[in-house]
Amino acid sequence: MAYSHLVMRERLVLPAKVENMATGKNPLFDTATTLGKILGFLGVSAICGVLVAGLLVPAAAVSGSTASGSIEFFDTLPAELQVDPPSQSTKILAADGSVIATLFDENRTRVSLDQMSPYIKEAVIAVEDSRFYDHGGVDTTGIMRALVSTARGNRQGASTITQQYVNNVLNSNLAAEGKEADIKLNGVNKGVGDKLREMKLAIALEKKFTKEQILEGYLNIVFFNRDAYGIEAASKLFFSTSAKDLTLPQAALLAGVVNSPSFYDPIANPENAKNRRDLVLNLMLNQGKINQADHDAAIATPVETKVTPARQGCAYAATAAYFCDYVLHLLENDPAYGATIEERRSKIYRGGLTITTTLDPNAQAIAQGQVDASAGANPDKWGAALVSVQPNTGKIINMAQNTVWLPAEGKFQAEQNFNVDKLDANGNDLNGLGGAQPGSTMKPFTFAEYLNEGNSMNTVLNGAVRKYPQTFPWKNTCPTPTTGWYDSNVAGSTDLQNAEEGYYRSMTVLDGLANSINTMTFATAARVDLCGIQKVVDAVGIHQGLPSPDGPNPQIPMTTIGNLLGSKQTAPLTMAAAFATFANDGKYCAPIAITAVTDQTGAQLPAQSTNCRDALKPEVARGVNYALQEVLNRGSGSLIQPRISTRTNFPIAAKTGTSNMNESTWVVGHTTGLATAAWFGDPLGNQQRPGQNITVNGKFYKGIDGYMIAGPMFSQYMAQVAPAYGTNPFPAPPSNLVSGPAPRPSTQSTTPAQAPTQAPAPASGSDNKGRGNG
Repeated sequence: MAYSHLVMRERLVLPAKVENMATGKNPLFDTATTLGKILGFLGVSAICGVLVAGLLVPAAAVSGSTASGSIEFFDTLPAELQVDPPSQSTKILAADGSVIATLFDENRTRVSLDQMSPYIKEAVIAVEDSRFYDHGGVDTTGIMRALVSTARGNRQGASTITQQYVNNVLNSNLAAEGKEADIKLNGVNKGVGDKLREMKLAIALEKKFTKEQILEGYLNIVFFNRDAYGIEAASKLFFSTSAKDLTLPQAALLAGVVNSPSFYDPIANPENAKNRRDLVLNLMLNQGKINQADHDAAIATPVETKVTPARQGCAYAATAAYFCDYVLHLLENDPAYGATIEERRSKIYRGGLTITTTLDPNAQAIAQGQVDASAGANPDKWGAALVSVQPNTGKIINMAQNTVWLPAEGKFQAEQNFNVDKLDANGNDLNGLGGAQPGSTMKPFTFAEYLNEGNSMNTVLNGAVRKYPQTFPWKNTCPTPTTGWYDSNVAGSTDLQNAEEGYYRSMTVLDGLANSINTMTFATAARVDLCGIQKVVDAVGIHQGLPSPDGPNPQIPMTTIGNLLGSKQTAPLTMAAAFATFANDGKYCAPIAITAVTDQTGAQLPAQSTNCRDALKPEVARGVNYALQEVLNRGSGSLIQPRISTRTNFPIAAKTGTSNMNESTWVVGHTTGLATAAWFGDPLGNQQRPGQNITVNGKFYKGIDGYMIAGPMFSQYMAQVAPAYGTNPFPAPPSNLVSGPAPRPSTQSTTPAQAPTQAPAPASGSDNKGRGNG
């Protein structure tokens, strides 16, 4: 029977005199005095007379119609005991079922009795309750022996396994309710009233459940060590084995630990543990549970532990600690798991949940290798992050960054997640950095609106225009006014800048995007409705990663013209999901990390599911893919080493990005089956440290550009991982959006090479964004 069905109720109300005696209010019953001991013995004996009368018959008979008046009186005592499943460990799993991390308040894994070694069952009964199968919950022989011993001044326990189970259940329920201060411990703060209640509950328990059910419950709940609750966790901790594979000496040792887990700890006190183990073995022999040969062999076995430490939490994750922490925050922020954060955490850490996630361990390992290699020893603490999503599902495939959660010598330690927003949409903490300036990776969204309005990407526009004054006639049908300007005639402003002098000229819109020309992005935006660009950006899920007075994930106002070049901090996960929209033929799928959650009974709990919407016209997405392939074939992305090209590898599209001061550099791109954002930059001081004239991984950089470090991370990762998710050709855009020659094939080698220490002159310019007001 599942423990969730084991529900009984009892409330014991003691007479005032009995209650006073139980709580020590009556000085006559002060057991510190000889008189007190005698009177205590007589008084308790009187109370227990009722119990004895009820216990001299089997439990089944106690409830029968022939029961005596004393038994009937005892049976009428109200009761309260809810035997819920004890706190169990929660596991976070990768998509392939491998364990990412274990979470617990009490490290426990429940197993059935048939999954326990026969030795542990016999050993526990031998040492804790040799008459377990003979009594009805309370051992009257043991009670009377203990009372006499206590009256003589020698404290002696008499609790049966059933009583111990009751006590553990009561304490477990108190712990689950956050009432640790009310927990009762034998010999510490347990009075006569507590013992009476415990006895009554033990008798009630035996009426309802079999001995096997009680023994199974006891062995799953009992405390062995602060990192091991229940026999399965104890077997793993002390011997790196399972409960079903315990040997006789191992089982006898663990059975002995229960009496005093600290004193008999085989790690801290092996001699004590051996003495106790040998006592258990002697009892087993005397009670006929083992033969002499097995006894002697077990006695001769030295105490040898093989410890597997219980590592709790995402800090000890086997992989993807920051993804694990992201998943944990998603659950802690979900009201479906409780009305308060305390209730939700209790369910997560005590509920024995199995949380299946979207993480691909192979992709994660490759991504981790790339970010770790990006900055080498990294004494200056530059940050690297790489995250991927599946375009048609939104599943997060990997989430990596070049830091460690716990302090370690020579490692960049950080607890913030570089890949995600600081807060979720409801204002709850996600432990995220909040992203970085995306720079020119924002340019494809202006390009998308240009195509959306029916324009051809091979239209020639004037990229020589550098002044966009306050009076410039931008088209803007949004209620939000247009703000910002580029005009050197205004104090504090400059004209719009490209990184290279040779590109202030006319060219096609396609060439402008492929080569990341700032003036061409503005020339393109000047031909469309800024409100249309806003709608594109909103539709593909792009928002700011840091909260503001406008909300936890505020909109990026594209009517502020400086934002056309990516000046607002955005998280890598947000950018990967946005580019995935292009790969998914214009459908945006919100990122998800959790595919299933089950509790310890196997019942399904709320999880995330694929949530997609139409964001762009399919022909627009196809047109953007066409252009972003050219970024890699002949534009700003062609400088990435090792080279990744739609002509020489597989169909792939991407855009580079670099902020003004080179402190934030990107490559974001996709195949038909995988979208990835790679970021390298300053994770400290709100991205205020320039990425100029610096040495990273032993190389000097005059100024870091997107293709230099983020580029190789993206290139090498996608080359290894993307084929597993599909690299089909992108559907061709309609001819009216292209209206020009087909993309030129690349002639560059695919031989891997190191990124240059300085940027050579790009084919047609750099992706550094221009400065401006607003």
